[in-house]
Amino acid sequence: MSTIEDVARLAGLSRTTVSRVINNHPYVSESKKRVVLEAMEDLGYVPNSSARSLRNQKTEIIAVFIPRVLNPFFSQFIESLEMASSERNYQLIVCQTQYSPEKELKYLNLLKTKQVDGVILASLENEWSKIEPFSEYGPIVLCNEFEESANVPMVRLDQEYGGYIATKHLIEQGHRQIAYCCGGHRSNVARAREKGFRQAMSEAGYLFVENLAYRDAFNIEDGKRVFREIRELDQKPTAVFTGADEVAAGIISEAKKSGWHIPADLAVVGFDNQAIAELLDPMITTVQQPVKEMAKKAMDVMIDKINSKTHQSHEIYQFPLKLIVRDSTVLNTIQSI
Repeated sequence: MSTIEDVARLAGLSRTTVSRVINNHPYVSESKKRVVLEAMEDLGYVPNSSARSLRNQKTEIIAVFIPRVLNPFFSQFIESLEMASSERNYQLIVCQTQYSPEKELKYLNLLKTKQVDGVILASLENEWSKIEPFSEYGPIVLCNEFEESANVPMVRLDQEYGGYIATKHLIEQGHRQIAYCCGGHRSNVARAREKGFRQAMSEAGYLFVENLAYRDAFNIEDGKRVFREIRELDQKPTAVFTGADEVAAGIISEAKKSGWHIPADLAVVGFDNQAIAELLDPMITTVQQPVKEMAKKAMDVMIDKINSKTHQSHEIYQFPLKLIVRDSTVLNTIQSI
């Protein structure tokens, strides 16, 4: 952790001058103030007296980090979190990282400077080693995204099982050539789903075909792009597993424009069970995630950590997933598994 001597060294000024700036001494030039404040910012230095004051201060504000506000899953997650925080007399602020590691670290300074009491991370853009030091300044709860090595509470879903049941369903419909489509390559959620996908394929005696794996697909436009790539293949898949209903909707929309029939020419499975899954024709077979329950648990755990002042503890709360079968894989059928 940086000291006042480190600030003085970086600023090229005496320790006395730095101390005067910190204590708002009236006889320090504006130029020297600016240099000292910039050095403090660069080093992440918080004066001891200020740090003591900040540690004892409660803002009753919690921040949630998400990659995209427009993603229906995260929109529902935010709404559920806000309702849960409001019930406990806390405010919620939303930090959209847009998958940027730099933005994520910048927003984490809200915790360091005690502008929020805690942070709920619904996505991870950095290695945990870069995030872990911030847990010194307040509780961090991982929700949706997870990191096995993190010594913080985690509220998660069995994503591996989700990938498994969706893929097994496609196999049971007679598909052998199945494309795999997922989001961020850094995401442990995506990795777990891929593990489940591979397990189902392996149990059926089928290979994971790397050129049928489409990564970094997050939204409707990405889904359209994925279909256009599938359409150009010599050996086309007969089914595709996707990591989001948005992506599934994009694939279906573009496929229909090209004269393909869903599911006769291409069966499609989504993930999340968002409203779009029932609005599209055909309706999308998808993996349902209990977003409201997960959000409420994350908020309960967060406020418990704030009140108990125990920032670090390796607790895992896992919620189940289920498959909702609709017309994008089986004609005229709606059931849950």
